[in-house]
Amino acid sequence: MSTVLGHLNPNAVFKYFEEITKIPHESGNEKQMSDYLVNFAKELNLDVVQEPCMNVIINKPATAGYESAPGVIIQGHMDMVCVKDDHSDFDFATQPLPIYVDGDYIRTHGTTLGADNGIAVAMAMAILADANLKHPALTVLVTVEEETGMDGVMALDPSHVKGDILLNLDSEEEGVALASCAGGVRNTVELPIEWTELLTGDHETVNVVISGLKGGHSGVEINKNRANANKLLGRLLHAVSKNLTVAVSSVNGGEKMNAIPKRAEVILTVAKEEVVTLKTIVSEFEKTVQNEFATADAGIKIEVLAGEASAKVMSEQTLNNLIAILQLMPYGPQTMSANVAGLVESSNNIGVVETKENSIEFNSAVRSSV
Repeated sequence: MSTVLGHLNPNAVFKYFEEITKIPHESGNEKQMSDYLVNFAKELNLDVVQEPCMNVIINKPATAGYESAPGVIIQGHMDMVCVKDDHSDFDFATQPLPIYVDGDYIRTHGTTLGADNGIAVAMAMAILADANLKHPALTVLVTVEEETGMDGVMALDPSHVKGDILLNLDSEEEGVALASCAGGVRNTVELPIEWTELLTGDHETVNVVISGLKGGHSGVEINKNRANANKLLGRLLHAVSKNLTVAVSSVNGGEKMNAIPKRAEVILTVAKEEVVTLKTIVSEFEKTVQNEFATADAGIKIEVLAGEASAKVMSEQTLNNLIAILQLMPYGPQTMSANVAGLVESSNNIGVVETKENSIEFNSAVRSSV
């Protein structure tokens, strides 16, 4: 059977990583991956525990002569952040990741790769499968839903994990030991919507779309001064509403709480004679943010497209509250370490804004090492 990564070394690591890319493992949809790891352990006749939450713990006895050495726990997580390019029809729940080799890099066509943390799982599997490796007692701990709130860790039964030294392989650079860790929580703010009927008159409904942003991981790339589409949306709505009377029927932005949002949109209605003014305001705002993020996030674009009219719109008070939340909710690094130069200590990412039936939900990833 042909492989994409079969020529890469260490061969076993990339063999298992390629297998992992063929299995759906988005946060909350890890059962197939969990079962795959259980079957892998059983094929090697290793002791394995699959917890109700789908965490997997695999134990391998010490090599002869190493029984008294401190036991080692190798830890990683099986879920990945699933984000794809705008307009992509890729289905993370059913399709293998479209990986390819580009020089010294493994990439995909238009999706996240899942090396966070698939490569750690592959490394752990390669260690477990190596019959010639001499080692102390090993425990491999692979948790679920790390990316969305450490839910697998929270549900872990500690009695299943034994060892003296823990190596967390969820890091960034090969050959570098990282002495730092951040805790994280999921923060949800819900704004009730007061709906009202659209006033009669000659109106036009448009869909204003912010796109082209780089996005990125809210932990790894939060310090790169990249734009956040949801924050830009708040600024744009403020610029529009202070100059025009607008009626908003929905706002939506971002895909994942822990991914910096690269797209956001608002459906709004204005008087027909004010459409030209609206487009002018949007164009001027686009130039402002393009200049502001020319180095850190080139490629931002804002389009005014045709929108579908709605019989009900948000009240003026709801719109004002929406704008206030988007503008005042913090984004990016909030404090930097006083001990380690350049290290982000605490941060927040407004990852998802979603209009529901009677509320607007704001989901943020909050991280801190203190």
